[in-house]
Amino acid sequence: MRRSEFDRAVAAEFGGRGAALVDDLTLAPLGDRTARQALADGESPRAVWMALCVEADVPEGRRYGVGHLDPRGR
Repeated sequence: MRRSEFDRAVAAEFGGRGAALVDDLTLAPLGDRTARQALADGESPRAVWMALCVEADVPEGRRYGVGHLDPRGR
């Protein structure tokens, strides 16, 4: 997962509250850092996305493959 895919996944899953979650929600799997802090510290966007999903109780079916652009342009 690239950073741009992470950003699309956050927007798709959380909508308008995504930025607040990235900035404010501490992620236990990543040492109680926020997503923004973890990304700035060099954590992979995939690891941050998965930790964010765990903390925000995102159903497993919506955790994988999100953030990717549709190759058909949709």
